[in-house]
Amino acid sequence: MSTNETLERLYATILDRRKGDPEKSYIAKRLKQGTAKIAQKVGEEAVETVIAALQKDKKELVGESADLIFHWLILLADAGVPLSDVMEELEHREGVSGLDEKARRKLENKG
Repeated sequence: MSTNETLERLYATILDRRKGDPEKSYIAKRLKQGTAKIAQKVGEEAVETVIAALQKDKKELVGESADLIFHWLILLADAGVPLSDVMEELEHREGVSGLDEKARRKLENKG
């Protein structure tokens, strides 16, 4: 199974569960808490991912990375951003130097 399929399936599950009972669904509970709390959770998971990387703890890095991606997908769902938009942006950037991409975005933000 491809990474994209796994992410798409998880994102679809998140979209489906947002209609659920917050007392019975972690996803519904998170979404009910609102954007600020979801974003805070993404930040916490990002910090935990960085700590695991700095500690060179591969097992912990894998687990924290999964947590980070999961909560990031919840944040996307909360914002109404389809996962496909992010995947398209990544495809658009494929083969483009990171420095060139950063310079392009800087120009776009000025204009």
